[in-house]
Amino acid sequence: MNSKALRWMLSVLAVVILAVAICTRAQAPTPTHFSGLINDYSPQTIMGKTVGPWEMHGKWSLDLKGRSGLADFSAEMTMELSDHAMEVAIANAIAAGAVPPSFDDPETRTPHTHHITMKDAKVSFPAAGVCPAYAPPNTTTVGIMVTGPAYITGNGGPAPFSKNDTVLSTLQVCVNGGTDVPYSNVSLVFGAPASGHFGMSAIHGVVRESTWLDLDDRRDDH
Repeated sequence: MNSKALRWMLSVLAVVILAVAICTRAQAPTPTHFSGLINDYSPQTIMGKTVGPWEMHGKWSLDLKGRSGLADFSAEMTMELSDHAMEVAIANAIAAGAVPPSFDDPETRTPHTHHITMKDAKVSFPAAGVCPAYAPPNTTTVGIMVTGPAYITGNGGPAPFSKNDTVLSTLQVCVNGGTDVPYSNVSLVFGAPASGHFGMSAIHGVVRESTWLDLDDRRDDH
């Protein structure tokens, strides 16, 4: 075989290998485990009342349950009144002739915790516009949406709005991203009655980890 023919065969082989790599990447399975952080503010006004903004910080995780179309979600969150909320509260107290709350006292910010869980929530791949939009540059991947009734605690007990866990709130969780990181963003949107505390706006966070099951785990699904 002459050198010209050999170079031609090597060129064809390189193109084939590249095409297979691109195809494999495009058909990569959806990750089955996600986790990350939540950092956001609630609206200042919720249901016509000035109650915030609240600062919200926490961690979250999402596990897709094989081919069942179901998933488990959990989040742990802290909340406290923001600087702006304290400034409004102080101004209102002064205007009313009352003793204003202390800006520097952490207790006046009403710190509290929430644990949020969904079991066997429905997994779907939403159409464009179903999940909350992000500021430019916007997300470009469809991503994953998980919806279901959520159990929500308040400082370790049932959240007051859940009426001792007899009234659950619908929660929509979307995980999506962009061209560089397909799964980079998470958003949480609560339905009533939890929306009366968290607001109806999306609560935003970031994906820190997205992983796949190993081959042994995949065989167990069959």
